[in-house]
Amino acid sequence: MSSLFIAEAAGKPVGDAADVAGTAALVTASYGPDFERCRLLCETIDRFVASAPRHYILVEQRDVALFRQLETRDRMIVSERDLLPDWLRPYNDPLSLFRRRIWLSRKTQPLRGWHVQQLRRIAIASHVSEDALIYVDSDVAFVKPFDCQVFWRDGLVRLFRRDDGIATALSDQETWSQNAGTALGIARSSPSPHDYIATLIAWRRATVEAMCRHIEVMHAKHWVEAIASVRKFSECILYGRYVDDVIGGAGHFHGSEEFCHVQWFGTPHSDEEISAFIAEMRPEQVAIGMQSFIGTDIARLRHLLGRN
Repeated sequence: MSSLFIAEAAGKPVGDAADVAGTAALVTASYGPDFERCRLLCETIDRFVASAPRHYILVEQRDVALFRQLETRDRMIVSERDLLPDWLRPYNDPLSLFRRRIWLSRKTQPLRGWHVQQLRRIAIASHVSEDALIYVDSDVAFVKPFDCQVFWRDGLVRLFRRDDGIATALSDQETWSQNAGTALGIARSSPSPHDYIATLIAWRRATVEAMCRHIEVMHAKHWVEAIASVRKFSECILYGRYVDDVIGGAGHFHGSEEFCHVQWFGTPHSDEEISAFIAEMRPEQVAIGMQSFIGTDIARLRHLLGRN
């Protein structure tokens, strides 16, 4: 465990009658090409977000120096070298003419950046002490005030779950759910009917650690090796299935409202389209997320949000 970024314990243990809302931290996994989007996220967090004073940004080692520009007393840049096993290493991929990165080891399938970002999001739990980890992608921007205490109820942490949502979800999600069941050792595993994927969601830190120990006991190998033995996996579905199917929901309550209005696919947005997208937000939604690969100009978005 690195002493460089471990958080100091704050507050009383979750479940104490005097403090049923535990401590919380924001977590963002990012990479170099998303730096300006992550900068905008940080600015809007500082403006709008309450009750999660610490923010961890998880990046590849080669991106640490770039992201240090965003570091403050309460915002820490964390290298994946402090999180993931030494035997999993990134390389420039010759099959992409060295434009893309690939993570290789003798213990896992070849992995891309989006795979490793998921592993970082799991791994951070064993290096910090906040009770709840609130995950927000680097291509998100807050546009309204948001109090992270919404993720607590009587000492329980809110687990996002879209009931029976797997049937209408992306085509790979049944496979992700099936593979999550296999990783968790669920007997006669079949896909869960529920969808757990969203941004701006919370996990209980101690439960993430327990999930990793459970996987290692089931497979007699490091949890990274067990999860990444296949390339189709989802950390959100893995955690959701662990909570619901392994520990019977202990320590959690369910919520289906999505706090972030997300554009998952599409083409770059004009000013008018961005404004219309913001206007479509439901009352409970406090942030927008436009997937970075869509290519919406960050300067345009920054201008419309008044952050230029």
